[in-house]
Amino acid sequence: MKKFVVAVGLFLLLLSDTSFAQTWIWYPGDFEIWLSNEVQTRRSERDVFIPPFWRVDGHYQLVKFSRTVELAVAEEITVYAEGKYNVTLDGAYVQSDIHHLTIPAGKHEISFLVYNPKRLPSLFIKGKTIITDNSWSVSPQNRKIVLADSWNFDTPEASPSGYHLEVKAQQAVKKEQSQGSILVDFGKETFGYPVLHHLSGKGQITLYYGESREEALSIDKCETLDRLDFNQSNGEDITLNHSRAFRYINIHYSKDIYFSDVSMMYEYLPVTYRGAFSCSDETINKIWETAAYTLHLSCREFFLDGIKRDRWLWSGDAYQSYLMNYYLFFDNGAVKRTTWALRGKEPVETHINTILDYSFYWFMGIYDYYLYSGNKVFLQKIYPRMLSMMDFCLSRRNGNGMVEGLAGDWVFLDWAPMSKKGELSAEQLLFCRSLETMALCASVMQDNTKAAEYSALSSRLKSQIISVFWDDKQNALVHGRENGKINNQVTKYANIFAMMFGYLDEKQTNKVKENVLLNDKIQKITTPYMRFYELAALCSIGEHKYVLDEMKNYWGGMLSLGATSFWEEYNPTLKGSDHYAMYGRPFGKSLCHAWGASPIYLLGKYFLGIKPLTPGYKTYLAEPELGGLEWIQGKVPTPENEIAVKMTRNKIVIKSPAGCTGKLRFKSSSKPYSKEGFINSTGEKRYELELLPDREYQVDYSTL
Repeated sequence: MKKFVVAVGLFLLLLSDTSFAQTWIWYPGDFEIWLSNEVQTRRSERDVFIPPFWRVDGHYQLVKFSRTVELAVAEEITVYAEGKYNVTLDGAYVQSDIHHLTIPAGKHEISFLVYNPKRLPSLFIKGKTIITDNSWSVSPQNRKIVLADSWNFDTPEASPSGYHLEVKAQQAVKKEQSQGSILVDFGKETFGYPVLHHLSGKGQITLYYGESREEALSIDKCETLDRLDFNQSNGEDITLNHSRAFRYINIHYSKDIYFSDVSMMYEYLPVTYRGAFSCSDETINKIWETAAYTLHLSCREFFLDGIKRDRWLWSGDAYQSYLMNYYLFFDNGAVKRTTWALRGKEPVETHINTILDYSFYWFMGIYDYYLYSGNKVFLQKIYPRMLSMMDFCLSRRNGNGMVEGLAGDWVFLDWAPMSKKGELSAEQLLFCRSLETMALCASVMQDNTKAAEYSALSSRLKSQIISVFWDDKQNALVHGRENGKINNQVTKYANIFAMMFGYLDEKQTNKVKENVLLNDKIQKITTPYMRFYELAALCSIGEHKYVLDEMKNYWGGMLSLGATSFWEEYNPTLKGSDHYAMYGRPFGKSLCHAWGASPIYLLGKYFLGIKPLTPGYKTYLAEPELGGLEWIQGKVPTPENEIAVKMTRNKIVIKSPAGCTGKLRFKSSSKPYSKEGFINSTGEKRYELELLPDREYQVDYSTL
């Protein structure tokens, strides 16, 4: 009975938070799972098909759609379905025209059973009062009933299986013709479908793709290619069927093949650049622009990792993309689609992507979504799968209550030489943060029993982490413990996470800053993936000037080598084409990788200084920092509007949008002044100003 009461409570809460509109509907998560299978099976390396190496789930093939209607007069409805279906009215089969139905006056139970093994079973009903929306019940015939899900497929013609990204023509900027070949340069990293114009003749055409010139010219080692056998006397424009990532295409063709030109259809997700950033340093401006383009290329049907190679959904990569997205596009749809697809179906048999740490990032991303968007509906729908995912994680603990890599697990953390055996301190920290996330989400769901359980588990684990792994001699968290023996190596990972999560006291934080984060003797991080966390941790303790210099050296270093999007990994000690090698392959590295775009997040959250304090930016903090720059300005998106910030060495201007109440926090060497509001001193030359909705504030102050 208790479970039933909780379920009903969630159902009613969901109804109260949902606005309904006529649309295609389906079983929650199934559209995302179906679409992710379409996307993740597009990867190929030369002539080899490369699918994901983890379990691939499918959508439910048979789904029942039901609802109760009460009509004052009879009503005619038109039915559209993706799949074969039948209709029952008050439990009896409708045996006449099931595409155009007349529902009699009165109260009735109407159900549609839709079957589609290849595509998503979905339903669209058009009537005067009877329409498909999120109030319909759906079930895969397993005795479990939930509310339907939908997106923006709001006409009968716009069915879910017809979903596709936008395309537009894009021209090459340079062509180099040789005997039997042509090298085409599109000027920057891009993604889409090559087009051969007025193609005619008989013979073979081979397209060798390259993110770099060297890769495109390496016909034996380039990562991707297409071969065409062509026989057509009349010249016609041919668009290749496969989308590819490239900057260069090296086209080789038989002597009897002719074409007049090469272009492409650029494929993209139509999103608005709602976030913005500029400053007094042109290198930083170029870094922001390139990071924004990198994120846009990687934000497709889902947040992908690298657009050339994997084209898969990886939870660790996606988690960072979500955070960058909140400071650029604020595209909630891409976050939800990726979260559903990563989780997959019941039962849980492995960690997400088979990676221990990637399960933990999945949990953390869901609460962040709720915090930034304020959208409780998605949290309510995904919560049951959060519970079963956490049950799986809890079942994998050892006798100490900690996690470690078990059979079938991949312990990743980062591409770096380190021991990954036993109880890694960084993994315990991510696990602890996941338990805290579950406690918060359970509280939002009014599941008080689970909230208390997860809160107790996280508190106990946090104490264990500090007790076991904190080394007073090294003033840092050590790397791990295996078979009861401590590994005293100090790496940055655990110390970064502990600092970001607020698990260290002030003394420990200062020691970690000195002995780990700013210590050149500690193993350096070379991937943008972990630089994301490293630089965020340093910003959180006020090291903005250091972070700015690191940003210019690291991301600016890629720009100096001609990067037009940011890479999977960058090592400044490498030379020439060695920069492109990875995984034992000369061009294995992705030169457009989602986790390379982290300056978007760093500059938005820690320099413009904007972050939500309560869900949906109902309240927020503005804590802008120059970091040694002369001026900064930009915008940070909220669910409905943007927060605009401009800061110089003596002035701060901030526009607080409607529906949001903020707090401006800043430092000044002299008493600051503002015509609007009242500035409070918080001690040690620190001040605060309350920001009311839909007002602009100007503060005159002095830098320290």
